[in-house]
Amino acid sequence: MPLCAGPVLLALALGLWGLTREHSMWRDEAATWQVAHRPLAGTAHMVSQVDVVHGVYYAVMHEVFALFGDSLVTLRLPSVLATAAACALTTLTGARLSGRRAGVGAGLALAVVPAVQEYAQEGRSYALVLAFVALATRLLLAALRRPTALRWAGYAGAVLVAALLNWFSLLALVAHGVTMAWLRPDRARCTGWALAATGAVTGALPLILTSGEQADQVAWIKPLGWSTVLGVVITVTIAALCARMAGARLPEALPERLREGVREGVPHARVSLAAVALPLCAVPQIGLAVASLVKPLYLTRYVLFAYVGFALLVGVLLATLIGRVRAHPRVLLPAAAALAVLALLPIELRLRTAESRVDDVLAAAALVDRARHGADGVLYIPAARRDTALVSPHAFAGLRDLALAQGPVESGTLKGIEAAPRAVEQAVADARGIVLVTDAGPLRADSARDRAKLRALDEHFVRRSTSVERGRRVSVYERVR
Repeated sequence: MPLCAGPVLLALALGLWGLTREHSMWRDEAATWQVAHRPLAGTAHMVSQVDVVHGVYYAVMHEVFALFGDSLVTLRLPSVLATAAACALTTLTGARLSGRRAGVGAGLALAVVPAVQEYAQEGRSYALVLAFVALATRLLLAALRRPTALRWAGYAGAVLVAALLNWFSLLALVAHGVTMAWLRPDRARCTGWALAATGAVTGALPLILTSGEQADQVAWIKPLGWSTVLGVVITVTIAALCARMAGARLPEALPERLREGVREGVPHARVSLAAVALPLCAVPQIGLAVASLVKPLYLTRYVLFAYVGFALLVGVLLATLIGRVRAHPRVLLPAAAALAVLALLPIELRLRTAESRVDDVLAAAALVDRARHGADGVLYIPAARRDTALVSPHAFAGLRDLALAQGPVESGTLKGIEAAPRAVEQAVADARGIVLVTDAGPLRADSARDRAKLRALDEHFVRRSTSVERGRRVSVYERVR
């Protein structure tokens, strides 16, 4: 059986299990859905103003939809496949550094990490970033083992693609820099890495600078909480303990061909899996956490790729334990993976429900479809909840968007441009009946337009019904007679 078969099959099984999540789609995926349906010129127009950090991913998904049609499966399948690829690459990296057992253990460990399972089933870029960081790590080892211009170019290309999908992945490049400092290879290899890193950063620089101008998009991220800090500390501590307990060094039992390949150009005593995996696990998480002390930025999905380093260290620990109990790895490794899946079953079941995400635009659209009869207008508070109609326009047939002045595609935005408050009030006053789409929590009117909507509703209408489902509220208002 091929080395990667077990991890890949496990990743695919976990990724395909409950892929449609009870036919739900949360707000971030709704952004992917609506932008991927725009012409590429429309996407280019939008990212010049908003969401540039996801522009390349939107273009990829536009082509995916064009080739395979749009559905929840099509939306999420690229992430499933990317996760399987990441598990395969992690397996190969672990096997190269610490043998087949450690490699297979690492691939299986990556597949069962709850955060990896979560983003393997989302129509966003994070699983693809995970795959390209895993590829870049594999290519770094190949370039260190036998440096050529082509290998360094491949490494730079993988780093650049990951950065274009989400430039926070450049924290992996910083981790690779720590690896280089740890290994202390010869000058030629240091120069090759420096040139490759410079090329990747230069290629990503326009994206970084443009996204800096759109920094208000992440203003909603909360400051670091103790739970986040504790999660980072626990993950990094476990990784460090795995490195220490397992030794994480290139075992002398490996075939001479493989040991010679790794030794070449780097002193054997300094080559260890820990030198690659520990920085990759620790540097992105700690780096983003420290940056978040100045400006809140920390979200697990932004550093999901750090779990490649974590999995590599868990894999070498598993290999060490199997060696000590003298059990056959073909039995114990699958058994360990099965036990991990069973132990995490409550989390895995929850991740595959609609309630595992913030909200569900499809459920809200279904509520509108059932309740809109007799209404001729629709309002959204906040305006971003317009994504409900952008994903399911058929559910809003016959309803006029009372606040909209310019649509999302024409304006190059995600939610369109709304009219002035006075114009919104007048449009509301002229309607016969109105459907209001909001969040399930307390109704907040944080803008002058939203306050104008509520004033007009209070003055001219009475609420007839309210339904709440999966994080969104749909209310129907009828005119006061």
